[in-house]
Amino acid sequence: MVQVMTWNLWWRFGDWQSRRAAIRQVLEQTQPDICGLQEVWDDGTENLAGWLAADLGYHWAHAPSPAPEAWQRRIGASNVGFGNAVLSRWPIAETATVDLPGDDGRTALFARIECADGTMPFFTTQLTSTVGASADRCKQVAVISRLIAERSVGCAYPPVLTGDLNAEPESDEIRLLGGHLTAPVVPGLVLVDAWRYADRADAGLTWQRRNPHVAATMEPGARIDYVHVGLPHSGQLGCIKSAVLVADAPVDGVWPSDHAAVLVELG
Repeated sequence: MVQVMTWNLWWRFGDWQSRRAAIRQVLEQTQPDICGLQEVWDDGTENLAGWLAADLGYHWAHAPSPAPEAWQRRIGASNVGFGNAVLSRWPIAETATVDLPGDDGRTALFARIECADGTMPFFTTQLTSTVGASADRCKQVAVISRLIAERSVGCAYPPVLTGDLNAEPESDEIRLLGGHLTAPVVPGLVLVDAWRYADRADAGLTWQRRNPHVAATMEPGARIDYVHVGLPHSGQLGCIKSAVLVADAPVDGVWPSDHAAVLVELG
C-alpha cells in the first residue's frame, strides 16, 4: 500500500511560524508516503518543503514559480518565493517542471518516485484561482495532461496527479482532466478522482467555512483539492482503496492552512 496526499499550505500568510509547526505535526501524525504540496515558500535561506523533509526524513523536490511578484506584494516581502513541492519516503529519480499558460506564474511539477515495488509518476500543481477563469484552467489542464502522458511511460504505477485545482468537480476543467464525461486531451489518458472512493456521506470540502481563514474570505465552501489516479496497467498496483480528509481541524488551537488535505491509499 502507498499513501499519497495533496495539501495547499497557504504560503506565508497569517501566523506562518505557528502554522509551520502545525503543518509538521499533521504530517508526522498522518505519515503519507508521498505528498504533493502547493503554496510552498522559500525565503532564500530556508524552504518550507526542505525543512519538513529534513525534519521528517523525506526526499524532496521543489518547483519555484517564475513570477511570484503578485504574491510577494500581498505580504510585502520581495524575497519570499512561491511554488509547488513533493515529499517522498522513497528516492526521487527524476524531476521536471512546466510553466502553465497564464500570467500568474503557475507550474506543474513531475517527480518519478522509486517506490518499493516499482516506479510511480507523481505530479503536483495549482491552477489559477481567478474567478470565472474556467477557460484558462482548461488550457492549463491541457498542458498538464500532455506532461502526464509524456512522463508516465514505462512506470509500474499509473500516474498520480495531486493539486489545488481551484475548481469544483462539475467544472469543465475537472471533467476534461478526468476523461470520463468529456474527451480527454490525450486519447486514452483517464484520471480517476480518488474522492469517488470516499465515504459518500462526506462532501469532501477542502475549502471549509468552519476554518476561520476561509470564513474571513466570505466565500462558500467547496471541494477544490484533488488526487487523480490513472487506470492501473495490470493487477492491483495503483488501485484506489480509500480517500479521507485530514488537516481539517486546528492543531493545538492553530489551523495549519486555509485548505484541508486529501489522503488517498493506493493498492
